[in-house]
Amino acid sequence: MIRLHHVPQSRSFRILWLLEELGLHFDVVEHSFFDKSLRGADYLAISPAGRVPALEIDGRTLFESGAITQYLCETRGQLQGGKAERPDWLEWLHYAETIASHVANLTQSHVVLREDWMRSPTLMRLEAARLGKALEVVERGLSDEYILPSGFSAVDIAVSYGAYIGQRFVRLEALPRVQAWLARLAGRPAWQRAQARDGVSQIYRRDFYPPPEVSNG
Repeated sequence: MIRLHHVPQSRSFRILWLLEELGLHFDVVEHSFFDKSLRGADYLAISPAGRVPALEIDGRTLFESGAITQYLCETRGQLQGGKAERPDWLEWLHYAETIASHVANLTQSHVVLREDWMRSPTLMRLEAARLGKALEVVERGLSDEYILPSGFSAVDIAVSYGAYIGQRFVRLEALPRVQAWLARLAGRPAWQRAQARDGVSQIYRRDFYPPPEVSNG
């Protein structure tokens, strides 16, 4: 039995997609960030920090995206790239969290903090700029069609989530290789199956959240 605890549009989408790519049978338990259920005792027993994803598998539970990705690839024997690419695979797997941290900070400012007085326009602009710089690394690092020269792997899943959601906060016109890569990934049948299982949007209600204007006052 494999059970994924998931919030639509969140980082747990990466694991949802990976499970589809691996062709595994699994159940999805959908949660919400906005009803406090992730802070309940039952869920904290599964994921101590009250976050998603959490994956029940092989008689235990894992609750860190990178660890889940590595465990699934190692135990199911797929999407790890070539042997010589192992250091690069690991580098990109963890770099995905660098990108995701900027996305999370922007989501916090634009979506979770609902009142203008709660937000810092300066920090919002800084985080958008940092996200843009982080995505420039991906633009330069793409090998050809995918991140690794050998082809599609789990790090394409891990890293692309940050770009996919990140384009709600930064424009990708200056990153044509990233744009083409995202379009290529969206054509994968497993990506499309994961999208169909992702659930109704709970987080992002707009296609783009621009940085706040600089006040001249």
